[in-house]
Amino acid sequence: MIPSSPLKVASLTYLLMLISPQFLGAEGVQFVDVAVEAGIHFRHTDGASGRKYFVEAMCSGGAFFDYDNDGDQDIYLVNGAPLPGYQSKDIPRNVLYRNNGDGTFTDVSLEAGVGDTGYGYAVTMADYDNDGDQDIYVANFGPNVLYRNNGDGTFTDVTAEAGVGDPRWATGAAFADYDGDGDLDLYVGNYVDFSIEAHKPCGSPKLKLYCHPSEYNGVSDILYRNNGDGTFTDVTKAAGVFNPRGKAMGLVFGDYDNDGDLDLYVANDTVAKFLFRNEGDGTFAEIGLIAGVACAGDGHIQAGMGTDFGDYDNDGDLDIFVATYQMDHNTLYQNEGNGFFTDVTFQAGLGRESLAYLGFSAGFFDYDNDGDLDIFVANGHLDPDIRLVNSTVSYAQTNQLFTNDGDGTFTDVSQVMGPGFRILAVSRGSAFGDYDNDGDLDILVTNRASTPNLLRNDGGNRNNWLMVKTIGTRSNRDGIGARIKLISGPLVQIREVRSSSGYMGQNDMRVHFGLGKRTKVDLLEIRWPSGLVQRLRDLPVNQVPIVKEPLSGE
Repeated sequence: MIPSSPLKVASLTYLLMLISPQFLGAEGVQFVDVAVEAGIHFRHTDGASGRKYFVEAMCSGGAFFDYDNDGDQDIYLVNGAPLPGYQSKDIPRNVLYRNNGDGTFTDVSLEAGVGDTGYGYAVTMADYDNDGDQDIYVANFGPNVLYRNNGDGTFTDVTAEAGVGDPRWATGAAFADYDGDGDLDLYVGNYVDFSIEAHKPCGSPKLKLYCHPSEYNGVSDILYRNNGDGTFTDVTKAAGVFNPRGKAMGLVFGDYDNDGDLDLYVANDTVAKFLFRNEGDGTFAEIGLIAGVACAGDGHIQAGMGTDFGDYDNDGDLDIFVATYQMDHNTLYQNEGNGFFTDVTFQAGLGRESLAYLGFSAGFFDYDNDGDLDIFVANGHLDPDIRLVNSTVSYAQTNQLFTNDGDGTFTDVSQVMGPGFRILAVSRGSAFGDYDNDGDLDILVTNRASTPNLLRNDGGNRNNWLMVKTIGTRSNRDGIGARIKLISGPLVQIREVRSSSGYMGQNDMRVHFGLGKRTKVDLLEIRWPSGLVQRLRDLPVNQVPIVKEPLSGE
């Protein structure tokens, strides 16, 4: 029998862990919400007034990034906007918090000039103009916005001159150099063809509900090619990624087939997911169904939400995780290394454990620095009135953390990971980053119509670690797309530098490796997007080396 609520599932999981030897893997790490004491006082606005406009239900995101190049992670939070019927004296804006380096943050939105007032969804950051600092792209319901970093603590809105202000409903975006020319292109995921004027009443006269996605047609995503002069060109059709049946939620770039160029996975809502294989000639081929990642292993179409690439089994290729709707299972696709994937969700211990939750953001990260990737899922239902439809389902839910057992399986350790995992909220976006530079990864969680959570990782740094910051020369300045292999004794890990993943957000771009009790890195090998391979040997642990792409291979 399927447990009837997230709380019952959590309680059952906790009891099972107490008698399981796998529980020992979670011992010693706790997550604590420190948002308020850190000075983060942002509150998200969804603009809702009870009319149940479809756009209200799924926003908004946030990110870690170092906008001022001072070596610590700042935070950007995306806000909504008033909708018809919503009353407020204040104008909701996006917020930029500067990291003070002492565990606290300062709101610098006004002086930085990045307080967009559009109805925001997602954000991604990267140095699109290769000038040494990270710029900001905000994906909105309505015109998107590109802020160019001026390098002096301020930004300039260059959307019009860059040509990237598409007005449709964008739910995600990511920068990547798909054509290998040394500058960063931009992919924007669009959801459905919805407008306030086209709003449809759903539910019943006595109980308004948010419409099902099938009530609205899908729209194609957009791929912008960077022209290298501050402008972009829409190459969606020419590159082979035009598909008006898509309803994009999460999206992520990664080299799943190990051929040296970046492929793209798009999790669509209630329609087949897309896997765009990079053909190496400026075009993509959509092979999701052939590769086995368009739907669940039994063939049913899922409501794809957040997604991520990650090598959870340390076999040298990228696997895929996707968060999905309540009463369906989140999905883990294992990369077979031959161009095909297998749905291993239930074998891995991630199926039944997710049925009672509605997952939004999801991502791989090594929270305990033991050398393998764990999984985080941000949960929360769509409709505040869901209990009037189904009394066993809750609107606010707890988030989940699955620890990697090292044998191809995972254990849900959420209920023993500290007070940060006992918070009931309507979570949407998430980002991982070491904001306090203590060697373990913290979690930023955004919540609909509420305040965010900054979950500080206490104890993950009891194990050793290495974080790598890449600076491209022949490649794009951020090194996005670089494949990094770390070897420490028998432990071999791969990671990639990327701009955006999960759902609506972005992680710390420094590449993080957990090392357990190992005290030396034997080899760090970087395959840069230019194709150049760089090798560094005998590195000490517990440091953040800044690696600059050389002019020739080493």
